[in-house]
Amino acid sequence: MGQYKEIAPRLTGLRESIGWTVREMAELLRVDETTVAGYETGTMEIPVGYLLDVSRLCRVDLTTLISGREPHLKSHALVRKGEGFAVDRRKDYDYKSLGYKFAGRQMEPFLITVPPKSGEAMTETSHHGQEFIYLLEGRLELRLGGEPLILEPGDSVYFDSSTPHAMRGLDGREARFIDVIL
Repeated sequence: MGQYKEIAPRLTGLRESIGWTVREMAELLRVDETTVAGYETGTMEIPVGYLLDVSRLCRVDLTTLISGREPHLKSHALVRKGEGFAVDRRKDYDYKSLGYKFAGRQMEPFLITVPPKSGEAMTETSHHGQEFIYLLEGRLELRLGGEPLILEPGDSVYFDSSTPHAMRGLDGREARFIDVIL
């Protein structure tokens, strides 16, 4: 059972507590009703972009939405190496939240590991906001609006997250990077 099965009831409860129907939520988030229903029943894997959109729309902290726990630190939040909050919500990427302890975040920093895979196996996603990626290790293919960009360690890219994007590690190796989503 993936973590999205645990998040699904929180999505439903949040929507219902506000008083929105599935249709209203879908319209506000500009997604299909079947997508909202799939996420809320736990039958579909929930992209982090969707969770960010819901947290912003409903004014709920992303950490609370994912974990059910409230962050409490307001002046600073130190996260030591290996301490990131695991957001194991996608089969193909390993997400670790680096800002999960800080209340009232205006950006979402992640340490992400993407495995190698074929170009055909890349799955696109899109969501509201902007994104900044800084590659730490490996080589990364970022397909952005259908255009492949190859990043080497030390390279960075800033882009509009509503542009369909997909990623994969190259050369048979994982790629690790910092991803900040606004």
